Amino acid sequence: MNISKAGHAVNRAVTAVFVIALFAFLLSFAISLPILNRWFYYIQIDTLNLEQASGHTYAEIKEAFDEIMDYLLLPGREFGEGVFPYSEEGAAHFMDCKPLFVLDVALAGASAGVLIIILVLHFTKTIRLCSAKGHSAAFYTAIAAVVVPIVLGCLIALDFNRAFEIFHAILFPGKDNWLFNPRTDPIIYVLPTQFFMNCAIFIGVGLVVFSGAIIAGDGITMYRRGGAYAIRQKYIRPQPQIKRYKYKKYLNN
Repeated sequence: MNISKAGHAVNRAVTAVFVIALFAFLLSFAISLPILNRWFYYIQIDTLNLEQASGHTYAEIKEAFDEIMDYLLLPGREFGEGVFPYSEEGAAHFMDCKPLFVLDVALAGASAGVLIIILVLHFTKTIRLCSAKGHSAAFYTAIAAVVVPIVLGCLIALDFNRAFEIFHAILFPGKDNWLFNPRTDPIIYVLPTQFFMNCAIFIGVGLVVFSGAIIAGDGITMYRRGGAYAIRQKYIRPQPQIKRYKYKKYLNN
């Protein structure tokens, strides 16, 4: 299929949008895993001994967490922490977190929508996503997405507490209301550092799994294409080298 220069330019532009959208989706969707899967927190109420640490029951801790997450994700919800008292500073921090949570979920949804549109256009041959060395654009994007958790994981593993401080300094510049005082904001007893470390692991593993699936799928597709090409070469297309060899053999006789 002949493609004009303008067509090539359009394909390259759409491929660039596809790469950005896929990377944004992989990252935002991985981050949303501990946000949307509340069971991930529920199982840690027991494993992290949060009942003993806080002096509250499983049901009270679960209710407080649900109330916080409802406030962070749903519009029109008033802030509350169940039976846990809270200070104005503590409530202000969750108010700062709310747009970030909403932004992440919205980004995952929006990027997924862009990907679906582009893939439909690609498979209907309206546009053609560019590739390089036999691999799709998704393959190289997934490789980049795998590198992110590996590099960050190595840095975080050196000193998680320091990484946690840097993370808050970047997202909440000039604010220290995320440093909860247990006397005024006892919710910190059921949101320990270990829980956030586990969230980081969950995000990293999710990102590697999703990216790995894309890499594996691209590899399988490339292998199948290579196998089909080999069959065509062997059984369908003639091999002039063999014919020339046989012809010379008859001449020698």
